[in-house]
Amino acid sequence: MPTKITMTVNGQSVTKEVEARTLLVHFLRDNLQLTGTHVGCDTSNCGACTILVDGNAVKSCTMLAVQADGSEVTTIEGLSQNGEMHPLQEGFREEHGLQCGFCTPGMIMAAVALLDRNPNPSEQEIREGLEGNFCRCTGYHNIVRSIQYAAKKINEPKKAVAS
Repeated sequence: MPTKITMTVNGQSVTKEVEARTLLVHFLRDNLQLTGTHVGCDTSNCGACTILVDGNAVKSCTMLAVQADGSEVTTIEGLSQNGEMHPLQEGFREEHGLQCGFCTPGMIMAAVALLDRNPNPSEQEIREGLEGNFCRCTGYHNIVRSIQYAAKKINEPKKAVAS
């Protein structure tokens, strides 16, 4: 029997009926067409499906959609604002933090949660913050540099606009 759920996804209120067994990753991809969240392993090992639920990094292949009822959900599609890339998205572009790109949305979402907790992490803290998110293409060096880039950009003082 379908269950009605309501959540805020990328700033928009969403109400849908879902089967109780529907995984959040499939709800996002199949019901909302938010395909930036990837299904990599279906076992929570790879982290390709990482999103934010109420500000916490969550592997959406291990959470039921009904468990997110009433929550604030952010996917990779919700990071850019007013046509401007999030500093992490920019960092991955500028520092070549991706190769095939399959793991990138999950890496970026895990990094958002990391920088929210620790706005100026060390290299070791970044590596520890990405535990559970696997990249099969890179040696992680440029991923770490991408997150350092974003941390620096987020922490730099805003320039005053001359009037």
